[in-house]
Amino acid sequence: MSLELSPAVKYGLNFFHPAMMSILLALSLYAAYLGLQIQRTRNAQGEEKKELIKGKYTIKHHQIGSILLALMVAGSIGGMAVTYINNGKLFVGPHLLAGLGITGLIALSASLSPFMQKGANWARATHILLNFCILGLFIWQAFSGVEIIIRILTKA
Repeated sequence: MSLELSPAVKYGLNFFHPAMMSILLALSLYAAYLGLQIQRTRNAQGEEKKELIKGKYTIKHHQIGSILLALMVAGSIGGMAVTYINNGKLFVGPHLLAGLGITGLIALSASLSPFMQKGANWARATHILLNFCILGLFIWQAFSGVEIIIRILTKA
């Protein structure tokens, strides 16, 4: 059984993944900001700490992180699915490999959450390191993704 889509639908599908990933990149930067605010709160004292606690950064960071995990995995699978639907194959290259790396790293980073909640500093440091690696790869992915979009647009 093969999936037959109209050429217009197949062409339009090319842009869902990049649009979704652009939103997720912005959300990732916001999650990083929230994480830095959590560190600030943890290190603050007195009135400053009381003020920072009101921001509920931990709750927001956890919620945004959960959304990022779910949508990054879905977006990664979706991007590969659209590529396969439109081309009958995946193009194994830096964009795909970095995307798979990001997907694995975000799952690993999220898995550290129970250890961080119990106060394990090794887990917190690892989580931060992984997330900055993810952010760096993700920014690079955005540039390589734009190159792919340009190729799609000039081929049309």
